Amino acid sequence: MLHRRTRLHAASLAFAVTAAAVMLALTGCEPDGGRQDTGKGKDGKPAVIAPGRPGEAAETLSAQEAAKAGDDDSPNAADRAYVAMMIEHHRQALVMTDLAPDRARSAKVRRIAERIAAAQGPEIDAMRGWQQTSGGATESGHHHGGTADMPGMATPKQLDALRDAKGAGFDTLFLKLMIAHHRGAVTMATDVLGRGNNVRVEEMANEVIAQQSSEIRRMQRVA
Repeated sequence: MLHRRTRLHAASLAFAVTAAAVMLALTGCEPDGGRQDTGKGKDGKPAVIAPGRPGEAAETLSAQEAAKAGDDDSPNAADRAYVAMMIEHHRQALVMTDLAPDRARSAKVRRIAERIAAAQGPEIDAMRGWQQTSGGATESGHHHGGTADMPGMATPKQLDALRDAKGAGFDTLFLKLMIAHHRGAVTMATDVLGRGNNVRVEEMANEVIAQQSSEIRRMQRVA
């Protein structure tokens, strides 16, 4: 099952808010009913203990703060960095797939390249659209670290070798580089599921994990 950390966290907060409301109602009716106290916040009002994400401590929030936190899926720095880098990551995949029609010997390799190009072109458009509507960078290169911090990216030397290859040699190198490229994309998508906050980015990341994991298995069968 794919990760849903952002939604699970929001659901936990929503549950905590609901539970707090019930506690408050009981408090008004039963002053000494032996109920569990939710504690008090800095303002002296009843507080909600909001569970943290995996690896994070729980927070003490007011009911109002917890409600806002549960509903807020505003993009954070991790969301924006992921989308910017994944656009660049996908662009390199398209550079590699564009070489296949004239260089690949295997019909299976050509079909794999066609399938990857057909999927990742529209995904780039979707991520650019997200950037425009979510206030992110309009150019994927606007992030720190350039391409070196993106796992799975082929080096310029490797791309030159792929351009020079033909026939069976191209097939072997293409599959090797593209499997590594896809694994890098899965790593990036898995990372943003734990650090991002936006539901749409979460959905796009889960799509990358599902699709590219399937393509890795397909390429491994051909390699």
